[in-house]
Amino acid sequence: HVDHGKTTLLDKIRKTQTAQKEAGGITQKIGAYEVEIQYKDQFKKLTFLDTPGHEAFSGMRSRGVQVTDIAILVVAADDGVKPQTVEAIRYIQSANVPIIVAINKIDKENADIENIKQQLTQYNLIPENWGGDTPMVPISAMKGTNVDNLLEMIVLVSEIQDLKANPNGTAQGTILEAHLDRAKGAVATLIVQNGTLRIGDILTAGTSMAKIRGMVNSFGDKVTECLPSSPVLIWGLSKLPLSGEHFETFEDEKQAKIALQKAQEASKENPTIINTISESYSLSNSSSKGGINLIVKTDIQGSAEAIINSINKIHQEKVQIKVLYAFPGEVTETDIDFADTSGATVLAFNTSLATGARKAARHLNVTVKEYDVIYDLLDDIERMIDAITGPEYDQKRLGEAIVQGVFPLAKSFVAGLKEIEGKITKDAYIEVIRNE
Repeated sequence: HVDHGKTTLLDKIRKTQTAQKEAGGITQKIGAYEVEIQYKDQFKKLTFLDTPGHEAFSGMRSRGVQVTDIAILVVAADDGVKPQTVEAIRYIQSANVPIIVAINKIDKENADIENIKQQLTQYNLIPENWGGDTPMVPISAMKGTNVDNLLEMIVLVSEIQDLKANPNGTAQGTILEAHLDRAKGAVATLIVQNGTLRIGDILTAGTSMAKIRGMVNSFGDKVTECLPSSPVLIWGLSKLPLSGEHFETFEDEKQAKIALQKAQEASKENPTIINTISESYSLSNSSSKGGINLIVKTDIQGSAEAIINSINKIHQEKVQIKVLYAFPGEVTETDIDFADTSGATVLAFNTSLATGARKAARHLNVTVKEYDVIYDLLDDIERMIDAITGPEYDQKRLGEAIVQGVFPLAKSFVAGLKEIEGKITKDAYIEVIRNE
């Protein structure tokens, strides 16, 4: 949940510095990290998924929960339970995974740990020391206080849950994220949940298929195989899979193609949000004053979904908003040409412009707006709507009067009024009512 310290906590665990690189302090992708910790003279490997904090990414968050075995809810001790916290709790509870609460920022002066525990009891999260079964660990991610206690708690819960996977056999798991890379084409981050994934394996995820050409682990090293519970970046995909899709590997291409065909038939029956983007989202009634056409390009596919979901939630009736298409990848000259013919604005979220695209945009006078924080992008769309509809005024009633007489003055008229209720002020607007 925004700015409660999830990423800082992970940095402390990983001893790296991601939070400072982040725009606006919001995590906008699912990051997956592996760490090794020492526990009772043994080395244990933990994999963390850092889920996005912004509410627009709740779709990605709910998928993130499906791949986790244990959820850690980070709540800031000085900020308390917020609507997003409640939303996260509901996701976790509906996914039936054990929760550990990390009460963060206990080094702050106005931190109130007992108050947080009290607030959480309303959502059936009762601390162990109050007789409940939810472990709550007060920590400070900045200072590193009690972080080792939290890690031990994770290992303890995993031992109680008896979480196991089988490294033998064909690999299965979930796609966390996918994007287009200039050199490698479609690449995906995935987490292996069973079996072992190797280079050369044939894999299908939804309607995309891959013969894996390369793999990179969470430390950025090239690897030849990937064991259960490990995140890995792969390339060699035929097209971008959707975040949250399940993947499977096959012995030979023939079996993979059969599975692919089934998936394609299924996707025709219930198209996903990305497939239906081209069918323009019109949020209007017939009395449309004007329209806004948008082309959205993002760094990863999860962001494209999130932005579209957020645009769909903008409620107003006078302007038609159409997302012509939203895809991951850089802004190309083709996008600029299309924007020119359709009179669209190009929104580039966390992505760059290909060589020549900026020049083409200047030449054709196409507006390209670049963002690295989703709030700014949504604010700009609101501004575009205001520019078309003009500002809306709230009426505040000051009083009521009766016209006693009217007489001409130059080219206009003067009215003599008798105030019967409230008051009349200079600069007020008057509405004349006849026959009620």
